[in-house]
Amino acid sequence: MEHDPINSPSHYTSHPSGVECITITEWMGFNLGNAIKYIWRADHKDGAIEDLRKAARYIELEILRRQRAFTDDDSPM
Repeated sequence: MEHDPINSPSHYTSHPSGVECITITEWMGFNLGNAIKYIWRADHKDGAIEDLRKAARYIELEILRRQRAFTDDDSPM
């Protein structure tokens, strides 16, 4: 595959499965998709710890979003 840093960066296309990250994440919401993206590339870029912290942050944001949605749905009108 020819190197294409815009449409198919190597840190998203070099997974041993041969699957490109966006093939999976385009089916997810923003927070979960970003969490997967950072986990996916953590071992393929410098700064794996930073990428894992970013993933954890997006997971925390998704948990908070779902907790708010549950609380909002549960409140009396």
